[in-house]
Amino acid sequence: MPEPQSDIAQEITKDPYNFDFVAIREDYSEKELKDALMDNITKFLMELGKGFAFVGREYTIPIEGTEEKIDLLFYHLYLHCYVVVEVKIVAFTSRDIGQIGTYVNIVDDLVKTDFDAKTIGLIICKSKNNILAKYAVNSSKEPIGISEYKLSNLLPVEYRASMPTIEEIENELR
Repeated sequence: MPEPQSDIAQEITKDPYNFDFVAIREDYSEKELKDALMDNITKFLMELGKGFAFVGREYTIPIEGTEEKIDLLFYHLYLHCYVVVEVKIVAFTSRDIGQIGTYVNIVDDLVKTDFDAKTIGLIICKSKNNILAKYAVNSSKEPIGISEYKLSNLLPVEYRASMPTIEEIENELR
């Protein structure tokens, strides 16, 4: 992106994001992490920073007989642009750039209006090699950021099995 836009895009991303408001088991899945973030959407929005508005989860866009599902879609009120977020529970790989770049282009083409600025892509992953991330981002013409997340409130797997589920608690209260 041109310098003023890239500086603004850089300002809206953190590295790392702190997800300590989420409490999930040690051996969590990507779905469990996204569920926990959605269960704590207010805290998640505060962690993302000022100006983010939640648009949707698993935001589905039909593409000629198939569907693409974006993990999380936000709109940035100050930048007047969409922000596509992909959550990864593993380390960043260069393949992730192709996925997020595709989603940025889809949103720019099918969702964004003439009044909106260029869509920004953000990959939030468990870890990353900064040198590989730099090369990967430089290989794309799309505005993409890559950030890690911290998650320290992990419940040991054996505790998770002994805890009642939300459904069990609700049934007991009835």
